[in-house]
Amino acid sequence: MSLPEDRKYTASHEWVLKEGDVFLVGITFNAQDQLGDLVFVGDAQVGSTLAAGETAAVVESVKAASDIYAPIAGEITEFNTALEDNPALINEDPYANWIFKIKPSNPADVDGLLSAADYAAQA
Repeated sequence: MSLPEDRKYTASHEWVLKEGDVFLVGITFNAQDQLGDLVFVGDAQVGSTLAAGETAAVVESVKAASDIYAPIAGEITEFNTALEDNPALINEDPYANWIFKIKPSNPADVDGLLSAADYAAQA
């Protein structure tokens, strides 16, 4: 699967896409591929303020559990509740299904994340 170039990426396999004054955050194809069939996505605390790199959510598969990290500092404003009933949406298309939205403390922080080419080179 090719990487969408309309977003930024982290070394820990999250993607970030600007939507108005917030950013959508999800996991990459590589991340969901390594995890396998997802059975749970959650624990994102709406209203919590996180530093970049802090645990923002959790995904669990039949093989493992993995933390999802805040790619930038900010406040979680929404969790994708469709994933509660159907976590496999991420397996079907990880770039169309975000996990949480974050309102950044400093929107310019996203500029320090990886481009699609940089992520692909390190993935």
